[in-house]
Amino acid sequence: MPAIVLIGAQWGDEGKGKATDLLGDRVDYVVKFNGGNNAGHTVVVGDKKYALHLLPSGILSPGVTPVISNGVVVDIEVLFHELEALSARGVDVSKLLVSANAHVITSYHRTLDKVTERFLGKKQIGTTGRGIGPSYADKINRVGIRIQDLFDEGILRQKVEGALDLKNHILVKVYNRRAIHVDEVMADLLSYVERLRPMVADTSLVLNRALDEGKTVLFEGGQATMLDVDHGTYPFVTSSNATSGGAATGSGVAPNRIDRVIAVVKAYTTRVGAGPFPTELFDESGEFLRSKGFEFGTTTGRPRRCGWYDAPIARYSARINGVTDFVLTKLDVLTGLKTIPVCVAYDVDGVRVDEVPVSQSDFHHAVPIYEEFPGWEEDITGAREFSDLPQNAQDYVLALEKMSNSRISAIGVGPARDAIVVRHDLLE
Repeated sequence: MPAIVLIGAQWGDEGKGKATDLLGDRVDYVVKFNGGNNAGHTVVVGDKKYALHLLPSGILSPGVTPVISNGVVVDIEVLFHELEALSARGVDVSKLLVSANAHVITSYHRTLDKVTERFLGKKQIGTTGRGIGPSYADKINRVGIRIQDLFDEGILRQKVEGALDLKNHILVKVYNRRAIHVDEVMADLLSYVERLRPMVADTSLVLNRALDEGKTVLFEGGQATMLDVDHGTYPFVTSSNATSGGAATGSGVAPNRIDRVIAVVKAYTTRVGAGPFPTELFDESGEFLRSKGFEFGTTTGRPRRCGWYDAPIARYSARINGVTDFVLTKLDVLTGLKTIPVCVAYDVDGVRVDEVPVSQSDFHHAVPIYEEFPGWEEDITGAREFSDLPQNAQDYVLALEKMSNSRISAIGVGPARDAIVVRHDLLE
């Protein structure tokens, strides 16, 4: 049975939770392999809406084992808050596994994230202020705290003391903030130990054994390709690898075990935070997409920047990730438009560029070259077969497929759980 990677093809918020839900009852494990609670999935089940931030969206599927693997940074307070909220709504959360090697977001990471972003002023990156970046920085600087450290109080104290030695100098002398005491951090972290202990496992071993037994494992990426720390619009990116390669390093499952890479892409484009965005709209068309698509961040509530579909970005994602299938979401949001522009290339200083420029400066100054497609007026939320869609909607999808260099296997036509048209089975 397959190991499948599911990632975002744009700047996030493409609807990955819906795609995971589409596979839910055919998957045995759903693995979050990167990021933290700086991104969210909104999943609609019947008349209930669930906003998940740290937890894998597979936690909503009965029979699925949800896993937070080693590539994730975990805010333990947020973890238990989400678990308690789901339990209160009748969701079984008892199967959750958390990697012993996952890094912990502490109170000082959150503090540093917020004060550093404020200090940058106009040069802000657009961080969510949830401590994600500082936690990953500590990981790379080898002063991070891992989940397993919480079970050895002596080691934990040494690591907290080591981390705060420099950070308190920065907080006090650079940012004019109070120093953080070791004891308050220790008390906070140790308060979760007994509740956390039953969830902690060698998740790499668990997942590899599951694949050996013929189980289906879905690796669910947070954020998206254009926010990947290596392959995104650096420095306006997240602090982890949100591309398909991150699934291997972020979970301890080798890349040669991955069978399929599914990328989720909106029928238009959005992003949150600062950074280049060639097709961004500042007129009534942008407001139309934002209001009709309810484009506000699941985690932050921030209004998303909106623009037309960008085919060079889709091609870039297909190449970087080895995409086998696209899931196109929110096609219904475009209903009612007379014409729908699609970015097919860029104009960079008078030169046509068909692919995403390698130079960040060129990408920042890229002017989209559009091709327009006729829209449709018919309500498509009830469509369940491709032939149910209006001809213009079909033509739009087929044009995007041709431009994007990988097949579009499923199409989201509404917010409901079953509002999806499947053209190709994602597991075959």
